[in-house]
Amino acid sequence: MPEKNRFGPLDAEVDKKNHIRMTIDEYETIRLIDLEGLTQEECAKQMNVARTTAQGIYIQARKKLAEFLVNGNILLIEGGKYRLCNGLGDGCGRGCHRHRHGRRFKE
Repeated sequence: MPEKNRFGPLDAEVDKKNHIRMTIDEYETIRLIDLEGLTQEECAKQMNVARTTAQGIYIQARKKLAEFLVNGNILLIEGGKYRLCNGLGDGCGRGCHRHRHGRRFKE
């Protein structure tokens, strides 16, 4: 899981009007594509989904990041469909986070 899952104004309370929820799979596409430098195709393979699915998840995640940054909302990263790899290399790929930092996500 992300080490931090809440971002935004330090003094803000979370309510229905001022927060944006990003799912774990949306977070993972941002991590794999933007941080790790994988292509959408490589990201899809890592997450075990179709490339078009990974692309759609990525587009949703980028929109949420833009809303968060522009509107100053609170960003919560939680929920969605995912499973963690076992850290033994089964299904882990180039972007596997577990081998470097003890964590890895996979849908």
